[in-house]
Amino acid sequence: MGSVKDLIIVEPPLAERPGTGRFVFSDRYSVFDWGEMPDHINRKGEAICLATAYFFEKLEALGFKTHYLGLVADGTVRRLSELKEPVAAMEIKLLRVIRPKLINGNYDYSVYQEERNNFLIPLEIIYRNSLPAGSSVFKRLKEGSLKLEDIGLDSMPVPGQILEKPIYDVSTKLEVTDRYISWPEAKDICYLSNEELEQMKTIVANVNNLITGEAKKIGLFNEDGKIEIGFDEKRQFIIIDALGTLDECRFTYEGLPVSKEIARLFYRQTDWYKEVETAKSIDRINWKSRVQPPPPLPREMLKAISQIYQAYTNELTERRWFDVPPLKDILKIFKE
Repeated sequence: MGSVKDLIIVEPPLAERPGTGRFVFSDRYSVFDWGEMPDHINRKGEAICLATAYFFEKLEALGFKTHYLGLVADGTVRRLSELKEPVAAMEIKLLRVIRPKLINGNYDYSVYQEERNNFLIPLEIIYRNSLPAGSSVFKRLKEGSLKLEDIGLDSMPVPGQILEKPIYDVSTKLEVTDRYISWPEAKDICYLSNEELEQMKTIVANVNNLITGEAKKIGLFNEDGKIEIGFDEKRQFIIIDALGTLDECRFTYEGLPVSKEIARLFYRQTDWYKEVETAKSIDRINWKSRVQPPPPLPREMLKAISQIYQAYTNELTERRWFDVPPLKDILKIFKE
């Protein structure tokens, strides 16, 4: 299915009804839209699977619709509380993925004008509780593609700034390279009503509150994160994909990154990252052909990232799924 997880289609989705599928979460990871990176993060797939199941079950208890059906263990679908050991597979309601057409270097979203039900909305919806160093907001403000009034600020932010009110941002999902767009453009390309657009913002605000609260319980600050949404057979919003994990969120502990942001920080110091940025500025569609493969992570850093994924899931779910030290101890070692 992608660079991070695979999809097994049990029953394909149709226009009038969802299908059934299974996500198999892998140990692969991706940064900067590159796709599969050269290293695998040991036991990451299981840790991500359990963490996102935890949040889906929390959201369902709050009355939100999701595509989550359960976790797959020994061929049967179970709740998180029924598992005796970690698994990496999750059963889901499966929606259609309807791709915009690429015509002369531009994407045509007119297909969504006729579609009504059972499809992925081609957006990633981002919440921001702070603006850590490296946030795309700084680059976009500098370029002029984003204005202060667009994000509710009256003065230029600084790296590390905690926001009085969260910023809700949106980007494309099904283009070769995701691009940030305005909320009015998101509404237009997906042919959403004004009411649907506001409902979408309400959903991401509630998800943000849930994840931020759960992270705070284990001593983490939820800097930012993303969710994905689709329409079910009644054109009601349904939360899909994965959420609340170290892939979807940027968490920090006393300023230290607790996510794959650690890998991003490493790669931002490399010549490979400079090549990526240059290539994207030249050719947004075929930029990868201009870039050499990325170098591997240092071994000790890779081990620390693996332990962080596992410890996060242990402490989030309050169960010791993985034999790793406490998260705070791992981060102290990493800081040193």
